[in-house]
Amino acid sequence: MISLNQSHVISHRRNPQLQFSILPSISMLKILKFSAVSVSKPLHISSIGTFGFGSLQIQTKRRSLIKAYDADPSGGEGVIEKAEAARKVKIGFYFATWWFLNVIFNIYNKKVLNAFPFPWLTSTLSLAAGSLIMLVSWATKVAEAPNTDLEFWQSLFPVALAHTIGHVAATVSMSKVAVSFTHIIKSGEPAFSVLVSRFILGETFPMPVYLSLVPIIGGCGLAALTELNFNMTGFMGAMISNLAFVFRNIFSKRGMKGKSVSGMNYYACLSLLSLLILTPFAIAVEGPQLWAVGWQKAINEIGPHFIWWVAAQSIFYHLYNQVSYMSLDEISPLTFSIGNTMKRISVIVSSIIIFRTPVQPVNALGAAIAVLGTFLYSQAKQ
Repeated sequence: MISLNQSHVISHRRNPQLQFSILPSISMLKILKFSAVSVSKPLHISSIGTFGFGSLQIQTKRRSLIKAYDADPSGGEGVIEKAEAARKVKIGFYFATWWFLNVIFNIYNKKVLNAFPFPWLTSTLSLAAGSLIMLVSWATKVAEAPNTDLEFWQSLFPVALAHTIGHVAATVSMSKVAVSFTHIIKSGEPAFSVLVSRFILGETFPMPVYLSLVPIIGGCGLAALTELNFNMTGFMGAMISNLAFVFRNIFSKRGMKGKSVSGMNYYACLSLLSLLILTPFAIAVEGPQLWAVGWQKAINEIGPHFIWWVAAQSIFYHLYNQVSYMSLDEISPLTFSIGNTMKRISVIVSSIIIFRTPVQPVNALGAAIAVLGTFLYSQAKQ
């Protein structure tokens, strides 16, 4: 649940002048189109900054294209076109996989919480599964381990703390209200981003950004007022999650400047540190005794399938986040924002269908207005 104000570190952009000097015969239009591939690393939909995760990957790609052009100048444009076509296919695959995994996670997460209402443990298991997957991947050389130091982990700590709060709060919300309602309220995250940036950080924004908040706030308010199964704990959980993720983004921009870690490894490190932060609090708030009683009750009511539900929600949580971070090495913040908006729509619609959530027309209207506002915000912000 990571939602995405969704952008996080420093961006490393290409130098168009360098590209023109190296590839003089390629048309300016095509070079501009190719160089628009951003290495910005958004973590959230309402982004106000970017990380520099993939500069090394982009530099490697650039060098390979230059070599191809030097070897066959006449075919330089063909190389660029093929690379662009391959990139679009790759991005499409990432987006489709990201949306699918996110929908599956939300379904299993809600099924687990309905039978086993312990959101603190459920959140802990999600982080533990991802941490275990990455530790095994690093140990077996399936993935290259990041090169980090003490300063990196110190910079990551406030990010992980905010991430932990946002993750738990969203899970608490999901345990109390419908999946669709949680995601409708979480679509209001851009409003928190702008308000915090304006009144705490002193940042200013162009008027279209402020205007885009009107449908976001209005849509979320309308959806909340007309929600048939409204629960204050669920509502406040989603709101706290929004605020926590905004501060996560702020801490990321400030603390990770100059750090170069791939998107996948960055999220892995974030999961590991968040797991260490969350575990003692989960034990203190809920505790093994309550977990044992609740677990036995869920097994008696659901059967062995419940174990699969827990494993699935934990694994799919990590996978959908991992794929989204991998896509960040290929796309710009705007593209990510649009993709995240579409992801939220797919989760809302699929959860309503699968769980047969009763929805009034005015409630659906509020949800549509809020999501539209989020899309307009992403456009205005860029």
